[in-house]
Amino acid sequence: MATAQSNVVKPDHEARRKHFIFTDEHEQLRESIRNFAAKELAPHAEEWEETTFPDSVFRRMGELGFLGLDKPEAYGGQGGDYYTSLVLAEEIVNANSGGLAMGLAVHTDMAMPPILAFGTEEQKQEWVVPAIKGEKILCLGITEPDAGSDVSGIKTRAVKDGDEYVINGSKTYITNGHRADVIVLVTKTDTDAGYDGFTLFLVPMDAPGVIREKRLEKLGMHASDTALLAFQDVRVPASAVLGQVGKGFYHIMWELQGERLIGAAGCVAGAQKCFERTLQYANERKAFGRSIGHFQVIRHKFAEMATKIESARQMVYVTAWRFNNGEYPVREISMAKLHASRIAVEVADECIQIHGGAGYMREYGVERVWRDMRLNRIGAGTDEIMLDVIGRSYGL
Repeated sequence: MATAQSNVVKPDHEARRKHFIFTDEHEQLRESIRNFAAKELAPHAEEWEETTFPDSVFRRMGELGFLGLDKPEAYGGQGGDYYTSLVLAEEIVNANSGGLAMGLAVHTDMAMPPILAFGTEEQKQEWVVPAIKGEKILCLGITEPDAGSDVSGIKTRAVKDGDEYVINGSKTYITNGHRADVIVLVTKTDTDAGYDGFTLFLVPMDAPGVIREKRLEKLGMHASDTALLAFQDVRVPASAVLGQVGKGFYHIMWELQGERLIGAAGCVAGAQKCFERTLQYANERKAFGRSIGHFQVIRHKFAEMATKIESARQMVYVTAWRFNNGEYPVREISMAKLHASRIAVEVADECIQIHGGAGYMREYGVERVWRDMRLNRIGAGTDEIMLDVIGRSYGL
């Protein structure tokens, strides 16, 4: 029996998709951040590639409540769930500035969480409250010239001297390092204790002996400032210890999980935006009498990219759901970070290819997406470290 045409359900490829982890409130927040990024940030993106974005961005976002979306109301945050931070990571891509997104993520999702988790009430009042307002800027100091993925190789020392600690050493590749008011600093307090010999400190960046040596030049993320820092006989009181003495390694490993998942969400959103811009180009660009998007070879490129992006998105969202519900899925977070960062770079590279010669030109902005995205396969844990974490989780 033939089915009436009116009863046939047809796919609606233009329908807006909302994953089950997001509510209407999340979607309203998404729209607010998207509008803010497009109207107030994106118009300056090209300028900030040359100058880095100004500190006023933090203050403005603090005024709008965007710097404490998932932070406790007691410290000026909005008290939202973990998904609100995913929304920020996804929608800030509309600023068209990977460096700006990186600087904000270091502030909100890398340096602030350990202060909230392990800090004293005094430390939270001193640093978290003004950080949520955008009045103080935070950075995180892990990597050193001779210690990157191998955190155990950190040489920055903190030696107890009476009621104070004296810190000597150096850190490199520090995002926000030239603008920050305080650094969450990873040091060694006991060279013979292995992983139990690390301690975190909150070191004011204007303390005597803190030297902002050099503004580093990078392949991408030009809108963010990245510093080489030196610490020469920097004295801090014992009250500057963040968390427990000797537990710094474990504190910072915990922090890295949230950082990696937020980074993965940003990768998916960045890849999606690059995809959409390239799709528009493919529909407008003519070759051999028709839009290049209608050639099978190009159409299949988009199909491959869309499938990869969706696989990464679903992995990130489901892992975020587990994280938000109290689990600590390190294996899956590592998988999501690895997969999403690889997909983002692959998509950006394919989008350059589809643009052809235009994709290699700065005016189209696609080459910048690739340059910015490439960092995600290195920062917060390289591909190789993620693979090792995943492999070891199976007892290998």
